[in-house]
Amino acid sequence: MSPPCTSCVLPKHTQILIIGGGPAGSYAAAALAREGLNVTLFEASKFPRYHVGESLIPSIRHYLRFIGAEEKLVKHGFIRKPGSAIKFNQYKREGYTDFVALGHNNNAWNVVRSEFDQMLLNHARSCGANVYERTKVGSIAFSAVDPTKPVSVSWTHTPPPTPPSPPSSPLHSPIKSCTRLGDDTILPVTGITTFDYLIDATGRRGIMSTQYLKNRYFNVSLKNIAVWGYWTDVGLYGVGTSREGAPWFEALTDESGWAWCIPLHDGTTSIGVVMNQEIYNSSQNPLHVPPFMSLSISDFSDSTMASRYLSHLAFAPGLVRLVNPHGRLISGSVRSASDFSYSAPSYAGSNYRIIGDAAAFIDPFFSSGIHLALTSALSAASSVCASIRGHCSEACASQWHTKRVATSYTRFQVVVLSAYKQIRAQNVNVLSDISEDNYDRAFAFLRPGGSTQQLLFSYICAWVLSSDGSRHAPVIQGASDMGTRLSESELQKSLDFCVNLFNPTSPEQHDRLSRSGMLGKVLLDVTAPVMDPVTLESTLQVTRKAATATMTAANNNDNNNDNSCRLVVGQEPREASYPGDSEQASEMDMVLKKINARRVVHSEYAINNLELEPLEGYVVLLEKGKLGLRPVNASS
Repeated sequence: MSPPCTSCVLPKHTQILIIGGGPAGSYAAAALAREGLNVTLFEASKFPRYHVGESLIPSIRHYLRFIGAEEKLVKHGFIRKPGSAIKFNQYKREGYTDFVALGHNNNAWNVVRSEFDQMLLNHARSCGANVYERTKVGSIAFSAVDPTKPVSVSWTHTPPPTPPSPPSSPLHSPIKSCTRLGDDTILPVTGITTFDYLIDATGRRGIMSTQYLKNRYFNVSLKNIAVWGYWTDVGLYGVGTSREGAPWFEALTDESGWAWCIPLHDGTTSIGVVMNQEIYNSSQNPLHVPPFMSLSISDFSDSTMASRYLSHLAFAPGLVRLVNPHGRLISGSVRSASDFSYSAPSYAGSNYRIIGDAAAFIDPFFSSGIHLALTSALSAASSVCASIRGHCSEACASQWHTKRVATSYTRFQVVVLSAYKQIRAQNVNVLSDISEDNYDRAFAFLRPGGSTQQLLFSYICAWVLSSDGSRHAPVIQGASDMGTRLSESELQKSLDFCVNLFNPTSPEQHDRLSRSGMLGKVLLDVTAPVMDPVTLESTLQVTRKAATATMTAANNNDNNNDNSCRLVVGQEPREASYPGDSEQASEMDMVLKKINARRVVHSEYAINNLELEPLEGYVVLLEKGKLGLRPVNASS
């Protein structure tokens, strides 16, 4: 065997090295390269490669716009996702979150990840990042002076054929020719690359967290397993309506987890279950014949995993109705993966950042994976630029990145845990899983009594009470029963607050309430500040009195005019008025509580949240050519 040629080498040094070419790594590479920095990305696989996680949320458009990739996503042909349907209770209708209610272009997409991920990696190339696929980093070396500072990586690279098939490596790759074995197999080469900054985007492998920092923490309450497959000829939710293309999520009736049904543009549908791993492992044999008309358990008798997968789908009757009567499971498509949620106390240090799944992973119930990947990627890019450009010290920049990742993660973590509390119909013990510092940053509004809450409440009361003629304001209570230390009781209250995000309301109900003319815009505005539960309940009491008073006055004016039309799902309401009876009051409560709960994560949906939410005294300076951090008291 001939030794590899000496020209088969990657860069010996780069300013910024990114390990991993998934969405987080590719986004960070594109953002940094657009700043004129020298960026190199090593990716172990050859793209396109398979990955699960097909459902996005609306923030994707804003993030891709910043790196100049929005139009590539829009024009690719992925299925447009106008919202999402979630069914918790078989005796109630599903709840529907309407993304496009805030604007026609506020939609997300359902994506085939192999295509989406390759689109982002190629975009990073087009921005000037040097991308090397089939390059696996085996180890990281640290500075002899500062043992916490990584300075180089050792890698193994399998070069592309000569000439390369673009876009395997950058056009200016130093690879000129490669030694081959007699069977035309390309010999891998090894080497070392030094760098000024390292960004770990190695996915669940998490080379920094697992091999060196050893600080990954698995959430005790979310040790699940995901099993999924791909189907053809499955029915669409909301077909022929404005909801068409929305994925369907449903709690399993045995309270063990939930199921998803996501239509894709290649004609297939991704269908899976996420459930407690212990329960899944205890069901070694199929529970019964699956309720699908086009196949039987004997069709997959050679696959225990497929049989168990089909059996557990039976606990999602709404999904079963979408699959029947024609849906067929593609043979060999069933896969499984551990779905353990995890995080870490730190995501950065001296000249390194950790992003995407390498940093933290949360159960995919809220489709937050890509969002958190891009948030952490932009956070890393901004903080690295801030360090390079002298906006702040490297220690300050790295600490800011940790706070940014942890704050966004904690918001979605509490929302997901609230969903599991509903799914399992019991309290989820979560105190050990949530950092008190992260909770305080992400959910400070749930400790009522602050001046912002008081002013907001006063404004709302002034508007609502004006229709009633009364001017007395209720007393706001609640601050005194919150302790200084985070408790399990306080966390359970947070979960109860966030679960309202999944209330079974429809866009028609939201529109009806809006057109009633009985509420101030601030109550119906999902972009308004979050109201703590005590303040919201006080506001609802005032609103109910105002609604009753207004309806009484209306009835006195015209006893023959019936304004009590009931909403039928799928129909437009016949009147704009809003009755004051108990059923409609309950509906109003659900709508307003859902809007308020959506505010918890809505700020995450817009990229300018990074410009508005101060952490450690800094916000992102979100401007191409000037990307970095700026003090909150400095002008932009």
